[in-house]
Amino acid sequence: MRQVEQSLSDWKATLCESFEIGGLFSRNKKAHKWKATFRSLELRETIAWRTQDLLEQSLLLYDRSHLLGARILLRSAFESIAVLIYLNQLTRNVLEGKLGFHEYSEKTAILLLGSRDGSTPHKSLNIITILEKCNKRYPGILELYGALSESAHPNYEGICIGYADIDREEYIVKFSNKWKLMHSERHINHIELCMETFFNEYNDEWPDAFEKLEAWLEQNDAELEATK
Repeated sequence: MRQVEQSLSDWKATLCESFEIGGLFSRNKKAHKWKATFRSLELRETIAWRTQDLLEQSLLLYDRSHLLGARILLRSAFESIAVLIYLNQLTRNVLEGKLGFHEYSEKTAILLLGSRDGSTPHKSLNIITILEKCNKRYPGILELYGALSESAHPNYEGICIGYADIDREEYIVKFSNKWKLMHSERHINHIELCMETFFNEYNDEWPDAFEKLEAWLEQNDAELEATK
């Protein structure tokens, strides 16, 4: 089994299947009476499920030489990890006094419950706005996302480059599926990059920021109660 397959399989086997809300109160009653901490935890785990699912399907399509679909799914995976990166940035901003907690709480509601079809009261954030903020922590992520978007959209690469060659001497346009030729070589590396970035945010950044947020909430409980 290839390393990328093994990593995705191992990841799938360790996905969180449930957590007890009561356990949060036992952990810290003051910190977890606020909905924002619950939303943060739910976001973390649902993003883990979604990202693993997307990357596993992207690899399956890659192995069947369906590179266009594989790149579109990879693009969605980067969108998903961007939400986790942004969530962690917001948490750090609270701890550093750059963002009020009540505003933070509202932002967690938007990240978890946002929609574009009116099915929820919250309008989802623009993913490009989120990625621009993520690019400050991971320079290059926005550029890679842009390249994946060129494949996903029916513009120059998505249509002309992906399927047509112009013979200017013979005045002939030849059509074929060129996605494997164009992008097969780097696709596995990009899947691995997506996983590495996710694991850094999930295993290291989120727990550290979350624990510090718990302590911060306990210390600032009286002020938060007075201003809610």
